[in-house]
Amino acid sequence: MGRECAVTGKKTTVGRRIVRKGLSKKKGGIGLHVTSATKRKFKPNLQRVKIRTENGTVKRVWVSAKALRSGAVKKA
Repeated sequence: MGRECAVTGKKTTVGRRIVRKGLSKKKGGIGLHVTSATKRKFKPNLQRVKIRTENGTVKRVWVSAKALRSGAVKKA
C-alpha cells in the first residue's frame, strides 16, 4: 500500500509547474505563452501515528494531518 492515508486515502499526485513568458495583453503585450511544463509531485502531509481501531487494538498507520485535525481518528 505504501504511503497513503489510512482514513482519507490521500496519496502523492502528479502535476506540472508551468513557466510562462511574455507580457500580458492588458499590459500592452501580445499575451503570455507557455514555454515549459516541468513535472512535479504534490505530497500529502502524512504522519505516522498509533490509533485505536474499532475492536480496541492499537495499530500504527499513516494518517493525513487533515484527518488528525478533524478528529476522524482516535490517537492511542
